[in-house]
Amino acid sequence: MKATSIFKGTGVALVTPFTKSGKVDFKSLTKLVNHVIKGKVDYLVALGTTGETATLMSQEKKDILACILASGAGRVPVVLGLGGNSTYGLVKEFEMIDFKGISAVLSVSPYYNKPSQQGIFEHYKVIAKESPRPVILYNVPGRTASNISAETTLKIANEIKNVIGIKEASGNIEQCMRIIQHKPTDFLLISGDDALTLPVIACGGEGVISVVANAFPAGFSEMVRLALKGDCKKAQLLHYKHLEIIEQMFADGNPGGVKEFLAQLNICGTDMRLPLVRVNKKVQTTIRFLTKKYSVTLS
Repeated sequence: MKATSIFKGTGVALVTPFTKSGKVDFKSLTKLVNHVIKGKVDYLVALGTTGETATLMSQEKKDILACILASGAGRVPVVLGLGGNSTYGLVKEFEMIDFKGISAVLSVSPYYNKPSQQGIFEHYKVIAKESPRPVILYNVPGRTASNISAETTLKIANEIKNVIGIKEASGNIEQCMRIIQHKPTDFLLISGDDALTLPVIACGGEGVISVVANAFPAGFSEMVRLALKGDCKKAQLLHYKHLEIIEQMFADGNPGGVKEFLAQLNICGTDMRLPLVRVNKKVQTTIRFLTKKYSVTLS
């Protein structure tokens, strides 16, 4: 069996808090980890897109991962975000990382250079061979400028050992359904879109790697648990409450929106690294209203 139940449910793509001076705010990061674990998420994802990893220096990445592992203290599994557009450059990164405490690797499809489907397959063939931990594919064409087709995902699932699932953030439900229908039983289809999590699970998906769960882990992870148990009516009630939040969370960019919610919840500040900036005043006002509306029932 390639897949494991520890990656079913709610994973949270952790933000990276910064101080006003632009340094990593480790105190707030520890507070965030405790917040989401208290909210009963199933696992943590370190150094993903939401963590502003593209702006981090090598030593900062090591220190952030160490902080997350120490803060989690073995309470939940940790998945490490590790991707790039140079296959062999990524292999070198694998060689320099201490994988103690890491349960899996989330690896985004190569971005910018727009490889063919065969190129994507060959890339993951190398990555899966070199990775000392199971690999979860990450398909997010809105950021990479190329889509991992359903056919390529299924080819990887059937032919490449050590790949256990895919975080699907294409926004294409039909593509998700084709993968779910034909995938091996031990291959996970994980939603990469918070707003589509309920329909993806209803179609046979196994959970989500979430942004909204940074701020509202209790309510969102409960929605996922209910959906996985087949209690769609109760899950729908939570889904529609979160939908209003999600709309504003992504209205002016990620992770700007979720950091605005986290600031209202006194978890961390709104600071980001350029070229990312704080969300606009209109979104700030709406987020303050929504936090007051939902913080007691959902966070």
